[in-house]
Formats: sequence, C-alpha cells, structure tokens
Amino acid sequence: MLAIIRLVLVAIFIVFSALVGLLICLVRPFYVPNVALFSSWYGWAAWIFGLKVEVRQAPEVTAAMPCVFLANHQNNYDLFTISKALLPGTVTIGKKSLKWIPFFGQLYWLSGNILIDRANKSKAVGTMQGAVDRIVQDKVSVWVFPEGTRSYGRGLLPFKTGAFHIAQQAKVPLVPICMSSTTKVSLNKWNNGRVIIEILPPIQPEGTPARELAETVRQQMADKIKQLDSEVATDYTADSLTVTG
Repeated sequence: MLAIIRLVLVAIFIVFSALVGLLICLVRPFYVPNVALFSSWYGWAAWIFGLKVEVRQAPEVTAAMPCVFLANHQNNYDLFTISKALLPGTVTIGKKSLKWIPFFGQLYWLSGNILIDRANKSKAVGTMQGAVDRIVQDKVSVWVFPEGTRSYGRGLLPFKTGAFHIAQQAKVPLVPICMSSTTKVSLNKWNNGRVIIEILPPIQPEGTPARELAETVRQQMADKIKQLDSEVATDYTADSLTVTG
C-alpha cells in the first residue's frame, strides 16, 4: 500500500513540476539557472521515498567553477537524490532519448541541459565539443555521469573518457561527486535512511592521459563511496541498538 501511495505522489509531483517548469521555460527557455532550480525541486522530493539526503561540499569547489562534475550513476532514485547536489551555473549531459519521456523529458531539454546521441559517434563528438565551447565561452559547468549508464548495484562501473577530454580541452578542473549506495531503498519501507553525497576537491586534469586520469579518478571515487556506505551503515547499527535497549 505504501508503495502505491509513493508512486501516486511521485506521478503527481512529476506532472505538476513539469507543467510549472515548462511555463517558466516558455519565458526563459534554455536558461542555465533553470537547471539548478528544477534540480532543487527534485532533490526536495526525496522525502517521498523516506530518504534524508545530506550534501557535503569541499570549500574550494565554488571557486574552481566552471568545471566538469563527475557523478556516480546508480538507479532511477538518482533523480531525487543526487540532483540535490547540483550547483547553480551547471548543466548536465544526458541521453538524447530523455527528451521523449513524457513531462520530465521536455522539462529536461528546455531547461538548458545538453543532449547527446550516443548511437551516432560523429554527433556525440560534436556534442562534446559543444560542451567545451559552453564551458569556455559561457563559463558554464558541465555535469557528467562517466559510467555512461546506471550501475544498478554492480558497483562503480568503468569510466568512459569523454568527460576527461572535455576538461582537458576546456582547461578546467574535474570535480568528483560521490553518493552512498541506494540499492536497498524499498518503496514499502517507511524510513529508507540517509543518503550522503560528497562533492570532493577539484582535480587538475592537465598532463595526464585521459584514460589514466579516468582510472585514477574512478578509484578515488570508489574509495570514497565505500567510506560513505560504511558511514551510512552505522546509522542502522545505532538504530538497532537503540531499539534493542
């Protein structure tokens, strides 16, 4: 029953937020601040799933922008969790097919995010170059999921090098964003606990081959995610001790 209630609430939220958001986009289409505004809405909606999202940010991140943000991509809950960590002045790179998802897709496109056609290599390369141009000319940060797809509990997948080439060509830092695992979230569980998102210090990409850099950053993020998972696990231990006592 709880799962049904949550699905209904999520559906209402998506439709309502999309309609309001599209009205805003009619006034200011493809306007960069739209992305942070709408992301904050979706981050707020994490409570529907019984989740408490905590965002931590290294103090030097804001001064390092524009940059290329690298985030781990787990599952569909990301829309309501890691979106809370998106900083103003940032757009995301997403699959072109997202545009056709009812309500959300149109909002995603019109808010100013970058759509990439992964099935067409030449177009994908052109999109990457477009991302470089936006960083350099418009001083816009770009958010990328370097795994290229959702991991669905398989751990941090191998990274593609596109984001690293973008950072090197634009001569801007890379900023990893790590989120604790959400694989155990249940629609039928009233309290799904805490999710920790940590925005790590910037990494300068110059002087290192993209593939080597991708592997180094991936290992750093994997270690941090493991640490965050251990920290979140203590919440449940503390809860159980409290109940037992």
